[in-house]
Amino acid sequence: MKPHKASLGEAGFHFNRRQFLKAALKTGALLAVPQIIPGRVLGKNGGVAPSERIVLGAIGIGHRGTYDLGCFLEEPDVQFVAICDVKAERREAIKKKADTKYGNQDCSMYRDLRDLLARSDIDAVLIATGPNWHGTAAMVAANAGKDVYCEKPCTRSIAQSLALAETFRRTGRVFQAGTQRRSLPNFMFAVDLARRGKLGKLQTLHAQPRGLATVSSGWAAAEPEPDKEKVDWDLYLGPAAWRPFNNKLLDGFNFEKGGGLVGGGCLEWGSHCVDLCQWANDADNTVPVEYEPMGKELHARYANGVKLVLRDEGWLKLGSCPVRFEGETGWVETGDDGDLVTSTPALLAGKGAKVSGYPANFHIRDFLDCVKTRGKTRANAEAACEAHIACHASNIALFLGRKLKYDPVKNEFIGDEQANRLRSEAIREPWQA
Repeated sequence: MKPHKASLGEAGFHFNRRQFLKAALKTGALLAVPQIIPGRVLGKNGGVAPSERIVLGAIGIGHRGTYDLGCFLEEPDVQFVAICDVKAERREAIKKKADTKYGNQDCSMYRDLRDLLARSDIDAVLIATGPNWHGTAAMVAANAGKDVYCEKPCTRSIAQSLALAETFRRTGRVFQAGTQRRSLPNFMFAVDLARRGKLGKLQTLHAQPRGLATVSSGWAAAEPEPDKEKVDWDLYLGPAAWRPFNNKLLDGFNFEKGGGLVGGGCLEWGSHCVDLCQWANDADNTVPVEYEPMGKELHARYANGVKLVLRDEGWLKLGSCPVRFEGETGWVETGDDGDLVTSTPALLAGKGAKVSGYPANFHIRDFLDCVKTRGKTRANAEAACEAHIACHASNIALFLGRKLKYDPVKNEFIGDEQANRLRSEAIREPWQA
């Protein structure tokens, strides 16, 4: 949001300020010459003054990132100026999209995120890389003085979750995790019922992990590595362990879902569903203290006695990413179709209009407003840190196949050396943050 300074040249004059003053004094002319400034520059007629615009760059824009960017571009106070991606075809596609919108050729392209982040005119960045990059890129951006909207899962390990929260505390930058269901009316209404005691004393929270299998990531067959101007394989890997190039790894949701556990459904969908349960339990500053695999489910328990159940079966047909909150006197369940089902119709009093699907517009608007006010977003770094730790701890319990106890103050497993070793992983140079 950098101030714009209009020059005489921009106003249409063909001589400089000094020449203008000399000519006016020589002829005795009054200097009260009116300047015609377009209304859009002053923020009139629906325009946004340059001083109020948020200058945005994007890092790693594939399918999900293209959707997010479209939501950003709908906001009148956003000026998108730069795209960074390791794939040339993606850089070029996003530049074309931006230049078409603005009617110019001003969108810059970068292969290395450090070059984009070096720009002093950029206020904020959208990070929608593969999960191997999310946490590292977010911290590098914060250290470069940028506010961050980061897709999920945001971290690869418990240790990186803690580092992410600490980085944004230290730098004072604004962070929004891409857990957009925190900004959707049906989920907000359900959480409000739990938090305001409308369900009675909270007892059990249910989240859909969408798969409870965990396996270590491996190497695909080696293929000839492309020219780095087309695909920079080394930058694509970034902080992840090196492996040979394989073209299949460049498409879709890539090989790293956190901690090397590619089957970690608790992390991918859990970063939405478990996050909502955390919020409903007023647990944005803590995590469950026990994690136990129970057949096709994982059961966790908070220090306040509330149980968290991760399960894929037995849900009402309310769309993807369902959650259910149960108290002593009532319950509520909701999902991505926007409907809410409750134990009694009275609990639905005051429910607003239905919003189906999981649009990111509300969440992105919350982020932009906080960039301007320096307020705390709905999915801030601290809340994202704890929700991700709960997911990582669940994955570790599943991977080891046993009950684990966790100390949320010391952020370590109690009496389990093997589990504690899985709290972190090696980060490839030079990306240690």
